[in-house]
Amino acid sequence: MLKSSLSLTSAALALALMASLSGCAPEVGSEKWCKQMEDKPKGDWTVNEAADYTKHCVFK
Repeated sequence: MLKSSLSLTSAALALALMASLSGCAPEVGSEKWCKQMEDKPKGDWTVNEAADYTKHCVFK
């Protein structure tokens, strides 16, 4: 009984942590995301970030 209760608690905490972390990043293509990308050094951009920036922030 204690083991299943501990498992359930651990699973709930893991889900809560994942939910809180996913809420921190702005949505790709939003004004906030475009501004964040402008402030980030271009050499640190991934290929996907560069493509998304061009698609959502340059060619709106």
